[in-house]
Amino acid sequence: MKRVLILGPSGSGKSTLGEKLGRILGIPIIHLDQYYWKPDWVYTPEEEWQAKVKNLISSESWVMDGNYTSTLKLRASAADTIIFIDIPRRLSYLRIFTRFLRFRGGTRPDVTEGCPEKIDWDFIRWIWDYPRTRKPVILRFLENLKTTKNVFVLQGHQEVEAFLQSLEK
Repeated sequence: MKRVLILGPSGSGKSTLGEKLGRILGIPIIHLDQYYWKPDWVYTPEEEWQAKVKNLISSESWVMDGNYTSTLKLRASAADTIIFIDIPRRLSYLRIFTRFLRFRGGTRPDVTEGCPEKIDWDFIRWIWDYPRTRKPVILRFLENLKTTKNVFVLQGHQEVEAFLQSLEK
């Protein structure tokens, strides 16, 4: 496990798992939110984003968390392991509201400085739509990679913890 890609809905624990995996494996963690967003939540133009991701995946080893479907194929082709954290929508909402209260007015450590934690209707709708729109596409994509990549679909906190414990042995 030298190049690990972590996917999942908002609030699923991608960054937390990434940090833990990075420590266990002794490899750098890349939070894509730190590279995609510019201060004040300004997005990176697509051409620039593609170039950034190509540069990031050229490293020998990494744990990378984040969805960003426009670069999913590129990142998956470079990864040897892909983890999808699958949690219910209600848990996504609970976690993002908890995260909002924790970092309200400040910037999370896994996001670009100058992007204060916020919740808006677009974000709420994105979470609502995820199980119906993005999740099926990602799961089909991962199904096609199972013969060439290590693919793990982890259903919630207990499976994530069991996965981490299996690596620590």
